[in-house]
Amino acid sequence: MAKASAKDEVVEGEAPKKKKGGMMKIVLLVVGVLVLVGGGVAGGLYAMQSGLIGGGAHAAEPTYDKPKLVPKSEEKRVSATGGGEGGHGEGGGSASSHGPMGAGGDKFASTYYTMEKEFTSNLKDSVHFVQVGIAISTPYDERVIESLKTHEIAVRSAVLLALGDATEDQVFTVQGKRALQIHLAHAINAVLKQKEGFGGVGNVYFTNFVVQ
Repeated sequence: MAKASAKDEVVEGEAPKKKKGGMMKIVLLVVGVLVLVGGGVAGGLYAMQSGLIGGGAHAAEPTYDKPKLVPKSEEKRVSATGGGEGGHGEGGGSASSHGPMGAGGDKFASTYYTMEKEFTSNLKDSVHFVQVGIAISTPYDERVIESLKTHEIAVRSAVLLALGDATEDQVFTVQGKRALQIHLAHAINAVLKQKEGFGGVGNVYFTNFVVQ
């Protein structure tokens, strides 16, 4: 009887060890599953953010290639024997003293574009009307001129509206004309920003100015 009870004691003493070992296996299994799931989620998020799998729309978003400033060394010069085509605008030194609207100035080249047709408009609160020809300069590359040509109808409309808002004081004085130059440049840039997302016009020059 003593042997039997001893055997029973041995069996009863070993049972808790087996139970404890089984619990450890379950804990390790759960931890392993959590690690695998966590790693899969992290990998999926990384792949989505990097655009490797669907959802990386922002990565494929096209970026607008804005016009670049043209260095002074690349400015197109008109030779002494060449004509006056396209190299320089009229009235160079008489430009408004505020400088180009945005980065530019003498560090960069100036490209000029003369609008073919002149502008005629009544003056604000006046019996007089003004007829002007204008040229536009930009320190940026040819894409600004291309935008001007593409949207010339909208640009002409903006210029006419600006001239219609001009007063006699502006058209009969030098300071007034310079202020009008700035006003016209802002009006043209507003059109280009609306249409193309970028202005780029530095100055407006008068190639002809008649008040009647």
